[in-house]
Amino acid sequence: MNTVRLPAEWEPQDAILIAFPSAKSDWFTYWDDIISCYVNIIKVLASYQPLIIICDNEDELRTFLKDQDLSNIKIIKQNINDTWTRDYAAITVQRDEEFVLYDFMFNGWGLKFAADKDNQINKHLWETGLFNAKEKIIQDLVLEGGSIESDGKGTLMTTSNCLLSPNRNPHLSKDFIEEKMKNIFGLQQILWLENGHLVGDDTDSHIDTLARFCDENTIAYLQCTDPNAMHYADFKKMEMELKEFKTLDGKPYELVPLPLTEAIFAKDDNRQLPASYANFLIMNDVVLMPTYNVPQDAVALEQLQKAFSKSSKRVEGIDCRALILQHGSLHCITMQFPKGSIKMN
Repeated sequence: MNTVRLPAEWEPQDAILIAFPSAKSDWFTYWDDIISCYVNIIKVLASYQPLIIICDNEDELRTFLKDQDLSNIKIIKQNINDTWTRDYAAITVQRDEEFVLYDFMFNGWGLKFAADKDNQINKHLWETGLFNAKEKIIQDLVLEGGSIESDGKGTLMTTSNCLLSPNRNPHLSKDFIEEKMKNIFGLQQILWLENGHLVGDDTDSHIDTLARFCDENTIAYLQCTDPNAMHYADFKKMEMELKEFKTLDGKPYELVPLPLTEAIFAKDDNRQLPASYANFLIMNDVVLMPTYNVPQDAVALEQLQKAFSKSSKRVEGIDCRALILQHGSLHCITMQFPKGSIKMN
């Protein structure tokens, strides 16, 4: 019988994948802001480990990166709908001593947005020979990478709002989805959050906007402490759920609260934006935490460093103000690949 395991994000990695904004997408409305943001993110990511960039216009991308050392970057030309690679990129699973890729169905976060090009990206990447994996398996389940959190030891954390959304897998029961995920990911338990939603979030409460594993015993999560805030009651219920969660050996998790930002609004239409410090990216040597140029940034950096106190990883802030204009942040635009799963040359 095959042993299947979904690696944790903090395990050694080969590379990070991102997709560069397309002028044909809705990013064009915020073009100058998003290009500046992405160029900075690329510079930081590539300074730490190899980076794979999908783009639909390689010449344009190289122009934007004219001052960037490209020795640690691999560019792959492919048309995209959007830049949220966390949600449509293949999920790497370890099966015995080999890697396999799971290519889930992606339907634009419950039929909200076009996804025809994004849904072809894993097929294209596989055909380039990028992956050091035995096979790519198409899974008959709508699932986004941002909707699941793995501790690498058999526990997965997710939200009912997303995985049980009527526009994702309406024909499947919670019991069926849970059993299927346990089988394909080699899980022993799934922790379901029933509460937690950021105003402005259009993913139906992805777990990576709310609560994250920092190690197998530690969860960093968004906390609302203002009883007058619109998030207070919902996030208080989520906090109580997290306090009830247990590790596989029956112990409560060490919970590290991250602050909510003050309300941030888009300048063009005054809509509230879903800024979340939980949308951090764990890399080999650092944890990159999104910042939004608000007073809560400093507190969040200090708290997140506490969450990684048992690790040698340093927490570093990176400006993600432009990303939240389209309702995502740093973790949403990235996907890590475990060590041994990628061929960079």
